[in-house]
Amino acid sequence: MRRFLTIFLVVFSLVGLVAGCTPENTVIIASKDFTEQDILGELLAQHVESKTGLRVIRRPRLGGSFICHQAIITGKVDAYVEYAGTAFTGILKQKTVADPKKVYQRLKEIYAQKFKLEVMPSLGFENTFAIVIRAEDAQRYNLATISQTSRYTPQWRAGFGYEFLQREDGFPGLSKTYNLQFSKPPQIIDLGLLYRALIEKKVDLVAGNSTDGQIARFGLKVLQDDRRYFPPYEALPIVRSQTLQRYPEFRTALEQLVGNISANEMQRLNNLVEGERKDVKQVVRDFLQAKNL
Repeated sequence: MRRFLTIFLVVFSLVGLVAGCTPENTVIIASKDFTEQDILGELLAQHVESKTGLRVIRRPRLGGSFICHQAIITGKVDAYVEYAGTAFTGILKQKTVADPKKVYQRLKEIYAQKFKLEVMPSLGFENTFAIVIRAEDAQRYNLATISQTSRYTPQWRAGFGYEFLQREDGFPGLSKTYNLQFSKPPQIIDLGLLYRALIEKKVDLVAGNSTDGQIARFGLKVLQDDRRYFPPYEALPIVRSQTLQRYPEFRTALEQLVGNISANEMQRLNNLVEGERKDVKQVVRDFLQAKNL
């Protein structure tokens, strides 16, 4: 057993070393483990390949924010797309700030000083938490904002993912900010089943993400965060400074994507992949062509 463990550790270490040795004129682009990130990772990869002479190695579904962050600061990957609020409150453990300009500037400063990473400007949209109800309920009670729901939540049931129930910018602060009281404690529901539970009236309110394709597909209502509880979640490419210095054309290609994806477009792309089961590579290819990128 000891010999087996020794061999395993040696092999594991060698794999790690090989993974850290990137061939010349090659960059590694990673993505987190959900559909939108599949699309964004492929978007960066295809655009870089078409606009530069660089070869792109893809690392899809690498893991959550912390895994991707560790991968980039240790040089295992060169770039991935992060969300401003997640980086600010999750990675840096900062107090929530509502002003997106302040969040971006602070992120840019700390990431450069502490991690030698560059935080590039937004791709053009944010994927924030979205408090969602059925359209029929929104129409029946004339609801447009989260504040307006507090009158009705004592008779409603809520369903949230485990992370939303636990994280600092999740349900605990939301319920205090909006005085949301429910008939029963919120149910913990798998993220893939949230909207189905809402449609089937197992719950009356859920916390999803603003660019989820299922929101448009099922005709659901996203309530306005009128007290600006959630921090900004702009989609920002995070890139190793060393890689940008080594390959200036990499920066030029990424800058061409800045501001080119709206929230509605991202929601549509998510729906094409999740709802219509279209191939991610083809969806991205069509999008880039339509944008003349």
